[in-house]
Amino acid sequence: MTAPAISATGLRKAYGDKVVLDGVDLSVPEGTIFSLLGPNGAGKTTAVKILSTLISADAGSVRVGGHDLAADPRAVRRTIGVTGQFSAVDGLITGEENMLLMADLNHLSAAEGRRVTAELLERFDLVEAAKKPASTYSGGMKRRLDIAMTLVGSPRVIFLDEPTTGLDPRSRHNMWQIIRELVADGVTVFLTTQYLEEADELADRIAVLHDGRIVAEGTAGELKRLVPGGHVRLRFHDPVAYRNALAALPAATGDDDSLSVQIPSGGSQRDLRSILDILASAAIDADELTVHTPDLDDVFFALTQPSEVSR
Repeated sequence: MTAPAISATGLRKAYGDKVVLDGVDLSVPEGTIFSLLGPNGAGKTTAVKILSTLISADAGSVRVGGHDLAADPRAVRRTIGVTGQFSAVDGLITGEENMLLMADLNHLSAAEGRRVTAELLERFDLVEAAKKPASTYSGGMKRRLDIAMTLVGSPRVIFLDEPTTGLDPRSRHNMWQIIRELVADGVTVFLTTQYLEEADELADRIAVLHDGRIVAEGTAGELKRLVPGGHVRLRFHDPVAYRNALAALPAATGDDDSLSVQIPSGGSQRDLRSILDILASAAIDADELTVHTPDLDDVFFALTQPSEVSR
């Protein structure tokens, strides 16, 4: 088995009486996208800062890229790249100069720095704007430049802390494609986001952070099955078939106006097969079948309800 790209055990961080992380365990396989969700103030950015060596934890152990964070933070820094909520781009210099500065900070030779800069500007569609001050870039262009700068050091693990905040929908979708391409190249991405659609679209696994603890973890599909409310809906043109289906299907409820039948279901293949078998045995033909499952919004709200405060 390959060691995880990121692993954390018992991660704890407090600021005075405020416990931000309270025994967080994480394991992120190589070459995957892992998304950490949580309400504002849940500790997502604190977790990123600890994992990326920017601040220290009060307790717990962390390994990133095979390196122990406490024993060898420099090795961890050589392995990772970080793009935060706020751009690290210097608006007073050009995009190309931002890239060359980052190459210098990564101790690349002048020739290697120019080569890497040219490649990344091409990859991120910034060649035409390369000689212009970064202050003139759009929000999407600044984000692309930010990630390009992060890639100068060829990191194998990248932390993206709400990378699409403030971007328009087109720029967000462009950023999603960039993230997918990074992972296709074998990079591991640790993503925090306030957009549930983003986590659903991108992440291989998702963890939900609430009150300093991981309250759920799994694929998007697994998390959606944690929340009740899923159902299968059948629609009929024939009133007789509608009434027969309502009688034949256990726990079904009907809508006489729309001739539709709703059956509680998690949407699994087994549930669907059971419903279809019952219809087939009763010679009932439905004109339309749709599966409705809770989305990540439902999961998020169900798992992150405010805790009662004792008085």
